[in-house]
Parts: sequence; structure tokens; C-alpha cells
Amino acid sequence: MEEIQVKKNELREEITKKLAVLPDREIAEKTKAIEKRLFDFANFLEAKIALMYVHKKGEVPTGNILRRSYDYNKLVVLPAYDTENFNMTPMKIDNLDKDLHIGPRGILEPDAARCKIVPIERIDIAIIPAIALDEKGGRIGSGEGYYDRLIPRLAITTRKVALALEHQIVNQVPIESHDKHVDIIITEDRVIYKI
Repeated sequence: MEEIQVKKNELREEITKKLAVLPDREIAEKTKAIEKRLFDFANFLEAKIALMYVHKKGEVPTGNILRRSYDYNKLVVLPAYDTENFNMTPMKIDNLDKDLHIGPRGILEPDAARCKIVPIERIDIAIIPAIALDEKGGRIGSGEGYYDRLIPRLAITTRKVALALEHQIVNQVPIESHDKHVDIIITEDRVIYKI
């Protein structure tokens, strides 16, 4: 168990270093290609309620994706984090400029005074952040386990989709029994369906 944690941390560092040397222009181009694939993706187009994320370092930037989702009449949902219990609550965001504030993890999240909770079973598609992924849908996130707790609570019909640069795809992600997989990965070059 401890050995797997060490491997995960090494992989996080390796991916972070890989991404750090990429020029901003290249990351922007790759992100734009991922965004195009997402907005052409049938499961995303058909979804009404989309759980998304505000990116942290090492994750695919989502700022433009969030803004553009409103043009596609998506009900945008973002997680509010409970850092004491490592839990998250999905909340509807009507206005990205007014409904968010800096949360306990140092990133923007829903302001509970302005946003309504969305029942988890209503989410049609969940865009899951990742630092590293393999083609079987194995993922490594920030290491806090928020999404490993969330994924089992989603409806079985909810598509679980990760966005990643090809640089973040590895042969095999070290997996523990509590780690949850995604169904689909969208990169700048392809859409990978879990094998």
C-alpha cells in the first residue's frame, strides 16, 4: 500500500515536470484541441447537467470550457469541497463571475450562499480532473481522494470523462482498491474508451 503511494507520487512529479517544460503556447493549442473534441463528443452534446472542475496545476485548463458550456445550454455544476471530510457537494453555477469564490483548497468553487445543490443522481456527465491516466481508465488525481469518493455515488448512466494531454497518458497507473476509473479520456489527439 505504501509502495503504491510512493509510485503515485513519483508519477505525479514526473507528469508535472513533463508539463512544466511545455511552452504555454503549446499547452494552449493542445487544450484547444481537447476542447474541440469535447464539444464534438456526442455524450457531452446530449448531456443537460454537466459536472465539471476548476483546474489546478497539472490538470487540463477548463476556464474556456466552462464559459463555452453555457453556449451549449449546459447546466454547469462545480464541486464545493469539504476539506474536513474529504467530500464534495455538486452545486449549480449560473454566473462564473459572481457565483464562485476561493475555497479551502485555494481554487475557485461555488459560493454556497449563491448556488443551489444539484442531486448527484441528476448529473448526466462528469468531467473528472486527472494528473495521469492509462488507457484502461485508471487515473491519478491530486491524491486527496475526492473523486474516488464521488464516482461511486454517480448514477451508473453518468459518463465519467477525463480530459488529458497525451503527455499525461502512461502505460499503467498504480491502482489501489479504493481507486475509481473513468469511462472515457479525451486528449488532443484522440478519444480513448476504457478497455
